[in-house]
Amino acid sequence: MADSEDVAEARRRVEQARTKMWATFDELVDYGQALQRKLEPSHLARDAWDAAKNKSVDLAEDAVDAVRKRPVAATGAVAALALFIAREPLMDLAGKWMNGTKKKKRKSAVKPKDQVEKVDE
Repeated sequence: MADSEDVAEARRRVEQARTKMWATFDELVDYGQALQRKLEPSHLARDAWDAAKNKSVDLAEDAVDAVRKRPVAATGAVAALALFIAREPLMDLAGKWMNGTKKKKRKSAVKPKDQVEKVDE
């Protein structure tokens, strides 16, 4: 009878081990499927987009806080950036303006054709 009890106990432990093994196997399969879903290109793209949006929101909030703390410095920085970006058109405009003032000075120095004195030869 002791053998049959030992055999029954062994079978019970085998069945518990088998149940535990299948539970572990199911957990591994579920984990693998979840990992596979996470690695799908659409899911990766969505995660990257969400991360970029969150980061840009954080940067915008930091920028707003910095402007609130130092409005004069922020205005100066924006003005400097605008001048840097528009440097070529501004230089062209300044060149045209300078050329225009030089031409006006030259024209005022030259007498009109009516007032040119004729020299006898």
